[in-house]
Formats: sequence, C-alpha cells, structure tokens
Amino acid sequence: MILTAAQTKPFREDIDSNLLEHYRLVDLAVQNGAQLIAFPEMSITGYEREYAQKLAFQKDDSRLDHLRKLAVENNIVIIAGAPIQIESELFIGEFIIAPDNSVSIYTKQFLHEGEDDFFESSFDYNPMIEIENQKISFAICADLDNPLHPQNACKRKASLYIASIFFSPNGIPNAYRQLQSYAEEHQLNVLMSNFSGESWGSPSAGQSAFWNNKGELVRQMNDTDTGLLLVEYQNENWTGKVVKN
Repeated sequence: MILTAAQTKPFREDIDSNLLEHYRLVDLAVQNGAQLIAFPEMSITGYEREYAQKLAFQKDDSRLDHLRKLAVENNIVIIAGAPIQIESELFIGEFIIAPDNSVSIYTKQFLHEGEDDFFESSFDYNPMIEIENQKISFAICADLDNPLHPQNACKRKASLYIASIFFSPNGIPNAYRQLQSYAEEHQLNVLMSNFSGESWGSPSAGQSAFWNNKGELVRQMNDTDTGLLLVEYQNENWTGKVVKN
C-alpha cells in the first residue's frame, strides 16, 4: 500500500494553473505506485476567505472532470480541496475523488477564528473510505485543534487520519505536537499535507509528514520544496521517501 501527500505552492486566484499542478502531481504519484494522493487545504484555489465565494466549486463541478478521469484510469483516490457551495451555504471542503468515478465531500467541522465570517461548518459531510483494510478519515486544518475530531475518527474505527492543512511557520510546531499525540493516543496512522510558499498572502510552513500509529515520525518534507511525500506499508511496517518536483 502506497499513499502520498502533495506539497504545493498555490497560484492565487488561478484555478487553471493550480489544477495543472494537481494533474502533474497525480501523474507523479501514479508513476510511484500510489493508491491515494492528498493535497493541502483548499488546494485547487489556494487558501482564501474574501475571494472564496467567487472561486467556489459545486459538487458536480465540471472543472473536476479531468481529476475524475485520472482517478478512474489510474485507480487512485484524489483528495483535493476548495471552497464548496452546497445549496445556499459555503464550506471549506475537499473532494474525495474515487476510482469508481464517485465524488464524496468532506467539510471542515471546526473553523479557525475569522473563518466563520465567510464559511459555515458542518458535521453532515464526513465520509470514510477503505483501501487495503485501512479505514480512512479526513480532517482540514483547524479540525486538528479540537481533540474531539480525532476521537470521533477513532470511534468510527479509522486506522488512517488524513489532514489537509495550511499552517504557517509559527503554527507548524503545534500541528506536529498535536498530530504526533493523536497518532500515539488513538493508534492512528497520520498523513499530513501542507503548502510550501505563500497562500492567502501569508507564508506556509511545508513540512508535510507521516506518523505511524505508535506516534513515530516516519518521514517529512522540508519547508520549501514542492513534490510528494510517499509512504509505503509493507510487512506491517511503514517507510517513506520524498520525491521532489
């Protein structure tokens, strides 16, 4: 089993360029045998608040068509984030695009201070998927700040917790402490994907990482590179490597 976290530098208000980067990194993940690729928070648009409404995606958005094609043709799950409009409400969400051509939506449950001026939160969109007996649950950024979130994943028998985030250099040490603690306490394997470079006019910290269910840091990226963090589960052991762009 091979999973990957993508570490990207988003182009602000340039969905087409961001999608091209998604296509390229999906192809790179496929070349390395990955069965799942996770992108950072709002990866398709870059993190936004004020411009989120005009950049918003719908559930059946045609702009997802090529990602769906890549998922089906290459038997890979693609987790890509965007502001998502559902009826009259706007959410920070992500699309879980599956090889069977289905698309599920996860919405951020616990908002960061200030996000509630632009977005709603919801517990209604909280899918789980399974790959090779690993039950996978999802999280977006400030979800990590509430211990109830990983607790609920554990109650639902998740064995793998995928966090798509936008954390700054000041915030990343705390994210590392939280994710290591959750991995150890709940016996969760944890895959985290963060931006490098700027998003929303602010620096991001990179350092996408993976912890095994003992809380051990298996592998991490640095703070500036773009590319993939690949982790493989074989003989009851996780190993990792970085594939740079």
